[in-house]
Amino acid sequence: MTAPRIRIRDVEVFGRPTPFRLPFRFGPVTVDGAVQSFVRLTVEVEGVGQARGASAELMPPKWFDKRPGRTPQETAADLAASLVHAAALANAGAGPDTAFGHHARHHGEQLAWAREQDVTPLSAGFGVAQIDKAVLDGLSRVLGLSFVDVLKANAVGLDARLTADLDQPAIDAQLARLKPASTIAIRHTVGMTDRIEGSDSLRAEIDAADLRWFKVKLSGDPAADLIRLDSIARLLDGRGIDYRLTLDANEQYRPEALASLFALVAADAGLAALVARLLFVEQPFDRAATFEQALDPALAARGVVIDEADDAYDAFPRAKALGYRGVSSKCCKGFYRALLNAARAAAWNAEAGEDGRYFVTAEDLTCQAGLAVQQDTAFVAALGLDHVERNGHHYVDGFGLAPVSEAIAFRDAHPGLYGRTGGRIRLATATGSLDISSLYAPGFASGAEPDWASLQPLTHPTREGLTA
Repeated sequence: MTAPRIRIRDVEVFGRPTPFRLPFRFGPVTVDGAVQSFVRLTVEVEGVGQARGASAELMPPKWFDKRPGRTPQETAADLAASLVHAAALANAGAGPDTAFGHHARHHGEQLAWAREQDVTPLSAGFGVAQIDKAVLDGLSRVLGLSFVDVLKANAVGLDARLTADLDQPAIDAQLARLKPASTIAIRHTVGMTDRIEGSDSLRAEIDAADLRWFKVKLSGDPAADLIRLDSIARLLDGRGIDYRLTLDANEQYRPEALASLFALVAADAGLAALVARLLFVEQPFDRAATFEQALDPALAARGVVIDEADDAYDAFPRAKALGYRGVSSKCCKGFYRALLNAARAAAWNAEAGEDGRYFVTAEDLTCQAGLAVQQDTAFVAALGLDHVERNGHHYVDGFGLAPVSEAIAFRDAHPGLYGRTGGRIRLATATGSLDISSLYAPGFASGAEPDWASLQPLTHPTREGLTA
């Protein structure tokens, strides 16, 4: 299909406070709530028609920007400002273009704005990524196709203008590999403040759901992390679970400290089964330090993934040259970059003659029930990934502060994905996997919309990330 030229109009952005039922500690910060952002816009396809598109994403503090001099409130406000600025760029328009053509222009303009405002590239990309998701939703609706069919046909016009290391055949081959999936396994997050035993604990989560995949947050302190890994291993091994595990340091380790941790782990006989089931280590070092030196070969052999360091279109190739083998997919960072990184991984594996040596992983940033979790989950499943970190349902009570009518609308649209427990509609997680079979109707895994009247317009971001 020739990618249609589109216009983007009437872009609006909104926010909703989202309190957490449990504190979530990752890296140097503990989060007990954040603002969820929402985008609504109109996509007009030349000669075809128009439709509304929507997207949603949480704006957590101190992940997109961990600089010591920035407060959590300032980093959240930067995300809101990023979204407001990206919406203004989209509303300003520059004539019709392909969906990816609009993205490429907005991407460059947003980075120029971010440099002037001292905003990190990750924070800058957040706003454009949310506009892109809503555009894909609207474009798919106009064309009457699922987002998978739209991407497979390259109706977005994805090309290599931002990735000089890729050619069009490699991109086309990646798009051709996309396919819908009916289920995907949950990889359960064990945050640093999460209990292992007792109420609201890892044991309780395993009792409530058939979990087989886990992601454990590390603190950067080898002795403390060893103790925590021991307690987790005793629980999982004691339950006889054939589990798989990933570790995420959120930039908290120094190379020598991480080597010390793995030396301690290797000397602990009780951790032998856990080590055998370890899939990869995610973002161990500060995003800037990631590119300062090559990985130690012993660490590289475990499979190391960049996440926070994935802040530019050339980040994955630069990391690969230093021994890294994987990169995360998060729709809050942009699904176009994830598609292009998946194309790279496939091309590199073909060159190496080793399937799976280089890979894309499916990670979470507390995607909330509704549009956010649906779009991110369906996208990574279409990439062919069979498990995804999902933690938004763990830290937030169902649909949070959304009106009951909104929760019901999403449950009715996706009865396999949501259920009612404890008097609230929640993500249905009891089987340890998510039923996403209903997410491939026309649109980008939407099927329902937020209660727009209940949302607060995001027009003048404040330190809290809402409006003045």
